[in-house]
Amino acid sequence: MDTREWVMKRRERTRHLIELGGLVVKAGLVDLTDDDRATLYGAFLSISGKLQNEERANALALWQRRGKRAFEAEQE
Repeated sequence: MDTREWVMKRRERTRHLIELGGLVVKAGLVDLTDDDRATLYGAFLSISGKLQNEERANALALWQRRGKRAFEAEQE
């Protein structure tokens, strides 16, 4: 991988991480946890655990519907 390709991949990754962080803020999690990183990480671990068992399909469908509705409501 040449330097230019490496830089482009790094920029893509950085943008992706910034977008994910924006979703954390948009969901109100930063304010609701007083920006406590351990609390946020623990919450994410709970979500990860839920996605690793038989609840996975139902949880994904529910969260996807909620997220789509929230994005649509913002656009209105």
